[in-house]
Amino acid sequence: MKTGLSQSVRLGQELKVNPRLYQAMDMLYMPLLDLQQHLKQELLVNPFLELSEEEDDEVASDADADNEDDDADAENAEALNEEVAADRDSASDEDESAEVRDTDDQNEIEQNQPDLTDSVVSTDDTPAPGEEALDKWDEILQDGFEPEGATTAENEEREHFERVPVATRDLADHLRDQLHLLDLNARQMLLADEFIGNIAADGYLTATLEEIRKGINDLIVAAAEHEGLDEATLPLYTAEEVAAMLATVQALDPPGIGARDLRECLLLQLGDDARSDSLAARLVRDHFDELIAHRWGEVARALGVTPGEVQAAADQVAKLNPKPGLAKSTEPDNYVVPDLVVEKVDGEYLVFTNDGNLPRLRLSRSYEDLARNRKSLDAEHKEFIANKLNAAQWLIQAIEQRRQTMLKVMHFIVNRQREFFDKGIQFLKPLTLREVADAIGMHESTVSRVTNDKYAQTPRGVLPLKFFFSSGLATIDGDDVSARGIKATIEKLVKDEDDKNPLTDQSIVDILGGQGIQIARRTVAKYRDQLGVLPARMRKRV
Repeated sequence: MKTGLSQSVRLGQELKVNPRLYQAMDMLYMPLLDLQQHLKQELLVNPFLELSEEEDDEVASDADADNEDDDADAENAEALNEEVAADRDSASDEDESAEVRDTDDQNEIEQNQPDLTDSVVSTDDTPAPGEEALDKWDEILQDGFEPEGATTAENEEREHFERVPVATRDLADHLRDQLHLLDLNARQMLLADEFIGNIAADGYLTATLEEIRKGINDLIVAAAEHEGLDEATLPLYTAEEVAAMLATVQALDPPGIGARDLRECLLLQLGDDARSDSLAARLVRDHFDELIAHRWGEVARALGVTPGEVQAAADQVAKLNPKPGLAKSTEPDNYVVPDLVVEKVDGEYLVFTNDGNLPRLRLSRSYEDLARNRKSLDAEHKEFIANKLNAAQWLIQAIEQRRQTMLKVMHFIVNRQREFFDKGIQFLKPLTLREVADAIGMHESTVSRVTNDKYAQTPRGVLPLKFFFSSGLATIDGDDVSARGIKATIEKLVKDEDDKNPLTDQSIVDILGGQGIQIARRTVAKYRDQLGVLPARMRKRV
């Protein structure tokens, strides 16, 4: 077979997604706060967009005049696109010498062009569009990047500062503050700091004592080599010093800090009881595996006490904190801003979009007039105007389309889950993305983007839209029951059960069967595990 390069011509068709369609899908996927930042960024880069104030809306013309303006804008955009295409064709046929400019002429143009920082003026001060405005196209371009109603003097007087995060204190800072109150020398403080650096956010020590001693001794050896000192005379840390510092660190607040495993953490929190012969301490220290398995009878026989006393000691242990370090955690609070609001008015559920904080965008009237008077513009300016005008019109339409799509999806959810809003989670019906997509005439992926990371403020609380979607089980009557509703029913049954005779998985199956819900025992066990409910044997009280 002969190898080599060859060329061939092939005619074919392929489907490519418009970049604007990608952007529309991203906007549909964005939560409310992300969309707000995206629109603010578009205001900065597109001069054809400006904020629409409430006062401006009152002074604006009626809906018919607005529709006529929109039609005119569309015609202007189409005409601009045609002229840009014609200019490109004519420019490709011109001689290259006509495109080369003189150096003197170029310098003269640069001198006459206004400076970007000195020529920014308010949008309100922009002269009426006409020949004078067209001659100062560059100045008008710069005006569009300035917020409406702002002046140059106000911008010069305003001081801008970079936003910095507020300093927060974490677990390490809390421990160091306590160490400074102790009578420790510099050598001990260095070792204590090494311990703190190896304590995780949950409060557990993540390194062994030998690893800590080796790490700090390596640090001393490296510093000695840098200073040219003899390693034979270095004051390396001993195992006794490391063990003594471990006891010092474990005595700090919160109780249980610096533990190497769960058993040690619980013993540290028991405090003086752990060092005594208390039943709780003996249960954790000598019978930890039986404690985890809730084998009260075996422990009672081994310790010579009654099962009730063992269970009371286990209840005392259950009140301890298995992750004490999280009490000083500095994780940021995640605030949820609902994208939709559902309110009950006169017995009917109404759906609103919570977009009051979104920037209200409209086309800039100054630039609209400029787009209409395009005869005196050169090819470069025509192309710029056409691109920005099309992008602005498309963005405004995409925002409205996103709003209408979200309302359609939420209206269908409210109608389908009306019993949930009226009676509670036990009446939540199964729902899939495919059902919503078929009902509103959209693709399933579109519904998925609408519901992802979106929240709704409802009479039942602020809930993610994904909450309303779950699989279902069939009933004897032929109806469907949501899996989330079945979990809520199982949780309520366990909560109301007799502690001395808890419900087994088969008993829960029988109770649900009496309510007309057909469910397997393994499904009940799976739902129970997801709810964090222990088996009946481990829930039994003696």
